[in-house]
Amino acid sequence: MASLINLKDFYDLSVVNKLLSECMCSDEERVKAEITKYLEDDSRRLYGRFLNDELVGLIGVKHGLKGEVELKHISIKQDYRGKGIGRRMIHEYVQAKNVVKMTAETDKDAVGFYNKLGFTIISLGEKYPGVE
Repeated sequence: MASLINLKDFYDLSVVNKLLSECMCSDEERVKAEITKYLEDDSRRLYGRFLNDELVGLIGVKHGLKGEVELKHISIKQDYRGKGIGRRMIHEYVQAKNVVKMTAETDKDAVGFYNKLGFTIISLGEKYPGVE
């Protein structure tokens, strides 16, 4: 599997926009605003995984203190989910960037995924109405 590609230099932001919107469940303006943050904020990075020249997954991170990052976004194209791509992208990023601590905020549906990766799960309570 090829290395992660920095999507800051990717020529087709509409493809990035579509995949990012799958993990955000938000309106188009919020997705565009997030892409703009990745393009303009030096503490943020957006990486993609390609298979046969097709963008099949992405991870977005925000760098904090030395060796610490927050996983802001992870999205895998529907047809490629459940094949270990997300897990491999996170592991590859952690190893390549010498990450000592990675945090992520997620909903209850994805807790199992993060638990399998070795994340410590801490409930934030009901952050939004009806969403823990």
